[in-house]
Amino acid sequence: MYTIRKTPRARAAAEPAARPGLTLAAVAVVQFMVSLDLSVVNVGLPRIASGLGFGAVGVTWVIHAYALTFGGLLLLGGKAADRYGRKRVLRLGLGLFGLASLLGGLAQEPGHLVAARVAQGVGAAALAPAALALLTATFPAGRARVRAFGIWSAMNAAGGAFGVLIGGLLTEYAGWRWVMFVNVPMAAAALAMAWRGVAADPPPARRGRPDVLGAVLATAGMTLLVFGVVRTDRYAWTSAVTVTTLAAAAALLAAFVLVERTTAREPLIRLGLLANRSVAGANAYNLLAGAALSSSFYFMSLYLQRVLGTDPALTGLEFVPFALGVVAGSFLAVKLGYRLPARTLLIAGGLMTAAAFAWFGRIGADGTYLTDVLGPSIVASVGFGLCLAPLVSTATAGVAPHEAGAASGLLNSVRQIGASLGLAALGTAAHDRTGGTVTRASLSDGYALGFTLGAVLLLGAVLIALTVLRRGGPPAPAGRSGGPEPAAAMD
Repeated sequence: MYTIRKTPRARAAAEPAARPGLTLAAVAVVQFMVSLDLSVVNVGLPRIASGLGFGAVGVTWVIHAYALTFGGLLLLGGKAADRYGRKRVLRLGLGLFGLASLLGGLAQEPGHLVAARVAQGVGAAALAPAALALLTATFPAGRARVRAFGIWSAMNAAGGAFGVLIGGLLTEYAGWRWVMFVNVPMAAAALAMAWRGVAADPPPARRGRPDVLGAVLATAGMTLLVFGVVRTDRYAWTSAVTVTTLAAAAALLAAFVLVERTTAREPLIRLGLLANRSVAGANAYNLLAGAALSSSFYFMSLYLQRVLGTDPALTGLEFVPFALGVVAGSFLAVKLGYRLPARTLLIAGGLMTAAAFAWFGRIGADGTYLTDVLGPSIVASVGFGLCLAPLVSTATAGVAPHEAGAASGLLNSVRQIGASLGLAALGTAAHDRTGGTVTRASLSDGYALGFTLGAVLLLGAVLIALTVLRRGGPPAPAGRSGGPEPAAAMD
């Protein structure tokens, strides 16, 4: 018998046609799941440590293992999506993420869970940029793009904010294993929607052999950078361990830039991509805003529990207004995005969030949730939601379709680096302010300083939006020619 082999074009024709609604739903679930996983495990760490026999230091690797692989492999994941197909890489990442979550929930020893978290990080590094690149390709212009990125940003924010609440409830009432199992049905649902609703990728254009050396240098450099930063909780910034690790990371990343400039192979990321003012400005904004916002969850959680004496379950509930505010801000960005350019929304959202952080900077030992937390939480969350969709839309603006995955991977990498650097740097500053004393007054002083520094970082992000991003008009309706698409207007 003869076996008829289908060509790539024939296989693409056999795939289901694109269904934008299902594509958007799949990407939304993916983003919710990835964001959820960054925070859902934190609340369960004490139960995980006692259940599997982790030491006080070893249990931190439940967090670090995911952060290192996720942050270190994002650029490679974005390039893989461009080269081998966004749909294929998305499905592969979802399968790996779901399987790793299942195995992590079944872990019987510390090493099993850490290995599962590593596999989760690999899966997330594949599916996150692939999903964002799919969203960019499916909704390239007009009002549909504004609405799609608004929904994506709402799910992104909801996953991160609700992760604390969901993690607390699952740990308390279902057991710590469910902070891992919860990802399995979400991954399965997203995989089913992606299978039916995402169009097949066109046959990829092979422009040359992959830049293996660049991929190794970028992955190693990013991993060492994140590793050096997250370990500052044990080793000071000026310690030999930290300095050596960060110096090695800088050397590897410098070598990566040199290789990308001179390689005859297909580069991991074309450096000319950063000459696009939209891409460069959005990533710089993302770095500073991510540094400020990641630390805010940390400081507020500690303030509520260690200063105001709130128990963990109630702390999770008190984060709900923040989550709802981000969702409201995201949908407000959709409404305003039909009339205003993305640059204006980034400036307005950044100023709102900076003002809220300055308000947080007035917290004290005698504060209360209603007077010191709820008000600035609502202002900060709405401002944050207002920024998310315009930021992602701007970062992928004017990017050629074959580089959408690389641009998405770059944005996610910068966000991960900003979060790690912000938490380490602002956390160190807050600790130094306490002067080594652990009283309610000294702790609140430290957390207040952290929030104030976060406000400064956000003002820096606003300054970048003002000076780097170009003015542009609101998006033209889909299908109408001649009007400037919001992304392209800021190139």
